[in-house]
Amino acid sequence: MSYKSLLTTALLVALALPVAAQNKTTLYDSTHVVMEESGLSHVTNHQRIRANNYAGCSELSTIKVDYDPLSAYVEFQQVIVHHADGTAEDVLLRVYDYVAPARLIYWGASQKMVEVGHLDPGDEVEYITYRKGFTYALLGSDDDKYIPPMRGHFYDIVPFWSSNPVNNKVYTVDVLTSKNLRYGIYNCKQDDIKVDSTIDGDRTIYTFSKNNITPLKHEPNTLADNDMQPKLLLSTSPNWQAKSIWFYGVNEDYGSFKPTPEVKAKVDELLRDAKSEHDSISILTHWVADNIRYAGISMGEGEGYTLHNAEMNFTDRCGVCKDKAGMLVTMLRAAGFKAYAAMTMAHERIDPIPADQFNHSVCAVQRRNGNYEMLDPTWVPNVRELWSSAEQQQGYLMGLPEGADLMYTPLSAPENHYVRINATTAIDNEGTLSGSITITAEGQSDRAVRGVFNCRPSEWSRNLELELRKISPNAIITGIDHTDNDEYLKCPVSITYRFRIPHYATIDKDNLIFIPLSARNFYSRAMSHLYFDVTPETRTQPFSDACSRLVEIKENITLPDTYKKLHFPEIYGVADPAASFGCQYWMEGNTFTFAETVMLGKRVYDAKDWPCFRQTVSNQKKLAVTPVILTK
Repeated sequence: MSYKSLLTTALLVALALPVAAQNKTTLYDSTHVVMEESGLSHVTNHQRIRANNYAGCSELSTIKVDYDPLSAYVEFQQVIVHHADGTAEDVLLRVYDYVAPARLIYWGASQKMVEVGHLDPGDEVEYITYRKGFTYALLGSDDDKYIPPMRGHFYDIVPFWSSNPVNNKVYTVDVLTSKNLRYGIYNCKQDDIKVDSTIDGDRTIYTFSKNNITPLKHEPNTLADNDMQPKLLLSTSPNWQAKSIWFYGVNEDYGSFKPTPEVKAKVDELLRDAKSEHDSISILTHWVADNIRYAGISMGEGEGYTLHNAEMNFTDRCGVCKDKAGMLVTMLRAAGFKAYAAMTMAHERIDPIPADQFNHSVCAVQRRNGNYEMLDPTWVPNVRELWSSAEQQQGYLMGLPEGADLMYTPLSAPENHYVRINATTAIDNEGTLSGSITITAEGQSDRAVRGVFNCRPSEWSRNLELELRKISPNAIITGIDHTDNDEYLKCPVSITYRFRIPHYATIDKDNLIFIPLSARNFYSRAMSHLYFDVTPETRTQPFSDACSRLVEIKENITLPDTYKKLHFPEIYGVADPAASFGCQYWMEGNTFTFAETVMLGKRVYDAKDWPCFRQTVSNQKKLAVTPVILTK
């Protein structure tokens, strides 16, 4: 079937389907790709979108296409407004090219846009764009800059989902049969996306199509759309090993990791007092994490998959993830380690087809026992870990000379990220609560607690006091002690408060009523699970938390008298590998003790984990607001 015939069929199908009650509806979205032997691809996209209301008119008033001039060429070939009254207007003359808005990364990205102008509900915008090139810039000049980094290969990630209804979507790719194109369809039944292929001489034309794409209603804290909604992956790369070998070679050829005398001198200085292999790796990782600022500026050659060289990174002391990773690889090699760059996808799953499912660069170092350890200097500034456990259950590919397969980071045990709250308090006859409360934390929980210091030192006192006053605004704080935030590698964070809280408990002739201070979600900044909405009883979508976590709470309270009866909130214990909860209340003489344990075992959860996760979080929230009643 010809490309023109496909467009005609798409239009007929699109017009026959109903318009959903959304701001706009895409009547058809057709993409046609032709790949050359070099890997250079010519991409023509043809869309027709209807504005269903005035909000949709506003959204369609400007059509934008993002691109990087260093690696891609983009043009609008046609832009027509089809008015509801049957007239048509060509607006292709109003084309502009602007530097794209940017924050932290300034690589010269641009936007081509067409000013469509005033629209009324029912108007439709039809446009055709042409693109050649790819997303990331690499070394090269003239027409070579449009050839993808892995020369001679083609890869694409095609979402068959949308935030607005799409009546018909067609994706066609025309490749040399000898390229052995591989594809995979994910997050749907295989027949949900129709697949056709035809052979035309030495080329094969693949067509993928889907009708009536409806927006997904997202549940809170759910995963990325590409992890849940239909998508198509395509690649001519034979396997991940080939991609790994290529990634290794392109950086070795460029000399990305060649130490300079200045770098070598700095490594020698940093490792002067290192006592072990782990010491050396930790010192270098944290030096790069803390001293190479995250700021991507346009540096010409060496963008994309080619990492900037050590001389540039060490001199500028700034860069993006690949610059921080490259700097660490260089310093580890200068120290005698075998170290390599690696690629990963932060907060999205990497599926088996070796398309370029990467948005982040990290580092791999080989230990003396032969095992590789993953390091991420981008995500661990002022963090005690070497690889952020906010990246657990995440795919990565190392660039090794012999090649490597796709691997996933393991779960990090909850006890690696503990939050421990211990309080020793007393309630007097007036209901005043006094004593001390200490929070200690490790791993990602340590990082969250230390967030209280993410400000000027002159503001630390105010931030620290605020954490207690969030719980009890009339607290009188008599002292605060804490570990040295600048020495975060020496020990886990620890913060101790001494305080008095007048009228904290209610006391009458026979009863004492209060909520244990430690139960009231002290330093909730380190317990992101408490921000989940646990109202829904069921879920259909997977969900994620910041990290696995263990919360251990204990408080001993000296009472003004001896009480015989104890009435406490009724909760349901939870015992599951994904999430568990337990608590205890008991009295010995005039001492009341409260203990609570929360265990959250994953970062990414399946929908079936929701009941135990929900009950665990509900229990902790309930204990934070439900009083204990003691009776004489």
